Formats: sequence, structure tokens, C-alpha cells
Amino acid sequence: MTHLRGPFGFVNKILTIFIYVYLGITIAASSTDPLAQQQLDKVLQLPGQNFNVSFAHYAGYITVNEDSGRALFYWFIEATKDPDSKPLVLWLNGGPGCSSIAYGEAEEIGPFHIKPDGKTLYLNSYSWNKVANLIFLDSPVGVGFSYSKNSSDVLNNGDKRTAEDSLAFLLKWFERFPQFKGRDFYIAGESYAGHYVPQLSQAIVRYNTALKEKAIKLKGYMVGNALTDDHHDHLGIFQFLWTTGLISDQTYRQLNLLCTFQPFLNVSEACYNILVVASTEIGNIDQYSIFTPPCPANVSQSNRLKKRMNHMVGHIDMKYDPCTEEHAVVYFNLPSVQKALHVDPAHAPSPWSTCSELVNTNWKDSPRTMLDVYHELIHSGLRIWMFSGDTDAVLPVTATRMSIDALKLATLRPWRAWYDDGQVGGWTQDYAGLTYVTVRGAGHEVPLHKPKRALALIKAFLSGNSTKLASA
Repeated sequence: MTHLRGPFGFVNKILTIFIYVYLGITIAASSTDPLAQQQLDKVLQLPGQNFNVSFAHYAGYITVNEDSGRALFYWFIEATKDPDSKPLVLWLNGGPGCSSIAYGEAEEIGPFHIKPDGKTLYLNSYSWNKVANLIFLDSPVGVGFSYSKNSSDVLNNGDKRTAEDSLAFLLKWFERFPQFKGRDFYIAGESYAGHYVPQLSQAIVRYNTALKEKAIKLKGYMVGNALTDDHHDHLGIFQFLWTTGLISDQTYRQLNLLCTFQPFLNVSEACYNILVVASTEIGNIDQYSIFTPPCPANVSQSNRLKKRMNHMVGHIDMKYDPCTEEHAVVYFNLPSVQKALHVDPAHAPSPWSTCSELVNTNWKDSPRTMLDVYHELIHSGLRIWMFSGDTDAVLPVTATRMSIDALKLATLRPWRAWYDDGQVGGWTQDYAGLTYVTVRGAGHEVPLHKPKRALALIKAFLSGNSTKLASA
């Protein structure tokens, strides 16, 4: 950062920025003055926000590749109280191709949720910014509001480049927000972020090792209903579908025969065909939450399982609303909302969508397992937690348990119930290097279905102690 000379240089600079913002004039901050850009990124008021908040929040872009002009969109929301003492948590949704703004912020762990009119916000009383400062990142380019000036970039996303760009994003983000350098940092996410989160964690650990210092003070990560290992995840999915009575004995046998050794992305024709049969047997239910009604506004859901194999992340505090995703589509397409969030009109998607089919169908690399990454990161001493909503049929509790079992970790504390207001909130087990928690009654998006229990989960994770889960 360039230091302004003279005792009043910095103050004058900030005052100038405030004047420009007040007059509604768009200015380009110097790339050598990240703190000035931080102030420009500050969100002053959101359309439909009929309530005051005690915390600051910021939204904008960080260019992660100057040559191609790849720019990732972020929304950073400070903790409700004493943000200077709270840790920093990066939240990632999966897909690949789905927006962390659409899901993580607007219907899961963020404070700003959207009412059914698609225009009005309400405050999520179980937002994770009660316990942490939160970054939501639309990653990779082509997702949400993130873009590239090189159109071919959107057709060439994959796991490797996503991790590299996300690391570049974080390093530049800390330059823009230097007050958070050295802060305890955690990464969390769900579904295909079961790849993103450990891969980014690995990239950070290796970067710190090469630099011989903790450029990013990564303490640990947590993933929910996560894609972890194609083989064991497939076995677990098919077992869950069969044991919950969603598919026939014959289809169960065929799925195991034709799909078990297939990759999650780009399955064979034979596997694809039996998945269509399974989807027909399952019928019109929400496979991301099998005991709650699907959104009636959705088009035919007979191909939901097929879509799941292409891994488009699900869709669903007021009373549970299965149409939350539809409200987000309305809200984030409003020009006034995009202006408030500092979306660049020249690169705004038209229309904005929760997930990008283009990104998803052109995905280039997706390793079949993360188990080797887990072994490396467990050895590095990171705090690692996995959790499962136990009514999700997309990446169910059985899949994660089989993947964990394949790690062959010693048990430190055996399987036991944890409690929420006197009721069983789920179950948990501590392994050497990993903690596993289930959330009873939650679907694929745990914080959407069980927000109170999800808040108890993040509190316990940040404490590093599973015994801190709510108890009777």
C-alpha cells in the first residue's frame, strides 16, 4: 500500500472518497491504494432493507489474473459485534458453477435473506456473522457476478485453476483489507465445495510452507454434505436411496453395477440411463431434502437425480420456504440491487442466475478423490470437520461416512448424540485428525433447513471442541 505523506493525507483521501460516494460519482481507485478501494466497496444500503444493521459490509471485485482479466466477485460481511476480535470465515458453494451469494449468503448463513416477493429483505437471526466475519465468493469466473474479459475462460474452468484463482483472490483481498491480516482464518462450504475447500486449504498450506511464513493464518476447514470420493460417495448414495425406500431392489443393484466406479462428472451412458430409471422411481420430491415439499414453481423435477450427477447444487428466519432460490433470482436481477453491490454494468450477467450451466457442462478437471488431500492436511495439523444433513439424498450421510471410513482414522471419542434445547440435534464422532457431525432433520443445505443447529455447529467448530455442541 502507498502511504500518503503529511499528517492529513490519509484523512483527506478518505473524505474525498466519501464525497464522491455521496454525490453518486463512480471513480476508479488506484490499484496502489487498496484501502481506498475498500472504502469504495462499502455497501451503504440494500434495496428492500427496511431494518438497520450494526455491522459494515462490502462488495466488489478482485482481479485474480491481469492477463485475461479474470475478476472474482465477493461480498464481505463483518461480525455483528466486535469484528476486530472475531475470526474470518470464507464460505464457498459448489456446483461446480453455483453462486455463494445466491446460496450461502441469501438463504443459508448470511444475514440478508429474501422474502417471497423477491424485493424485500429480512434479517436472518441465525446468521454466522454472529460469531465470525464472513466472506462469500462467487468462484470460479462465470459464476454469479464473477467474470473474465476473455470469454474462453468460462469454458475452461476446473478444480486446479479454481484453487489457484481463489488463493490469488485471498492474497489480494488481504491487501485490500489489511486490518484482517494475521487473523485466524477458516474455510467452509458444502456439496462440490467438498473439492474446493480442501483444495484451497492445500494451496494455502503449500504457499505458506514455500514462503516459510503464514501469509494466510489458516486454522482449519469444514465441509457439509460434501463430494469427497467418487467411489465411496456413489456407494453411499445408492445405499441411502434404497434404505429410505426411494428406489427398487433391482435399480439399486443396477446402480451399484453400472455407476459405482464412474466419476461424478461425465458418467457413462449406461450409468446415465439407470440414473434416469432411478429418478423416475423416486418421483417428484426434493432430493436435497426428502421430507419437505418441493417448490411448486419449479419445472418438472423428474430429472433431479440426473441433474445431481452433473452436480448442480440444490435450491431451497421465517418458516421454511422451498422456493428461496426463486426469490434470489428475482432480487439479484434487480438493477438497483446490482448497483448497491457495485456490480460492474459492463460485465453484469444477463440474466443473473444461481448456477451457470455453461460452467458446469464445460468443467475440465475433477479428481475422483480428495482422500489424499485429507491425509496431507490432517498431517499438517489443520482442524478439519465434516457435517451432514441427514435428509439429503444428493450427498447423504451414508456417503460421507463411507468416505471417512476409507481414511482409516483412529477413533478418539465414539459415536454419540448431541442436543439442541433438549432434543437430539444430531450425532457426532471424533477421529484422530477429523470430527464428524450430523444434523438431524436437515437437508443438503444444513443452515437453510436447521439454522439454529447450524449456528451451534459453527460455534463448536470455531471453538475446536465437539463437546461445545449444544447439550441438554
